[in-house]
Amino acid sequence: MSNIDGLPPLRQVIADHGLSAKKALGQNFLLDLNLTAKIARQAGDLSECDVLEIGPGPGGLTRALLHEGARKVLAVEKDPRCLPILSAISDHYPGRLEVMNADALAISVADHLTPPVRVVANLPYNVGTELLIRWLTPDVWPPFWDSLTLMFQKEVAARIVALPGSKAYGRLSILTQWRADAKIVMEIPPQAFTPPPKVTSAVVHITRRDKMLFPANEAILTRVVAAGFGQRRKMLRASLKSLSPDIGAILESVGIKPTERAENISIEGFCALARALEGQA
Repeated sequence: MSNIDGLPPLRQVIADHGLSAKKALGQNFLLDLNLTAKIARQAGDLSECDVLEIGPGPGGLTRALLHEGARKVLAVEKDPRCLPILSAISDHYPGRLEVMNADALAISVADHLTPPVRVVANLPYNVGTELLIRWLTPDVWPPFWDSLTLMFQKEVAARIVALPGSKAYGRLSILTQWRADAKIVMEIPPQAFTPPPKVTSAVVHITRRDKMLFPANEAILTRVVAAGFGQRRKMLRASLKSLSPDIGAILESVGIKPTERAENISIEGFCALARALEGQA
């Protein structure tokens, strides 16, 4: 791909700029442009979309997104060392790349994007889960984005897509799947990165639902799930007792055995429980 877009190979770019990954910023650079192009394609046709990218680093995925036809890419990069590299990419794709030198956790990007919007990012490991939760829990639904194509540690990706009855199933699974459809679309070995992390990574593609999978009050559902998985080895009658003195009867009223554990309860079951608790208020 470096021959296709006319820009230098990424290894040459980071060498020319003396750029090395900083552990404090959760950086692991993905330098294989064929691989970044494959990730970009997982987001679908980008020609009519604005794309939000968090943590572009030396711009491997940025270049792939632009080469794959993204209408516009908004790249949010905290590390000022990367700005000259991203500026060169912007010059190569005039009018299609906007770079913000900012902390993604501290800014609002909606005003810089025109719908439809897709988020595509190799997220820094230290902020990935927090960003996902923020994108899944806006004040108003549906959110500003249509889909999220995100790279996580494989363990986190497994939690996002996990089903009831598995050890990975938990709060993140329910939070994601209640509001979106999620699937793992790629796995990426450590040696693909510079420096290599200690874990395998995975790309998750998440497509929002216009409406939640089952009706429930979000605040109550959040409390129920947090309580249930906060003590996941306990039976629900014990882990949820702080929510109601009649929790055993409420569980039975929605068809859940009080002796069950949270990891065996479906999203539908948790939503039914949240509705029942709301009725008790």
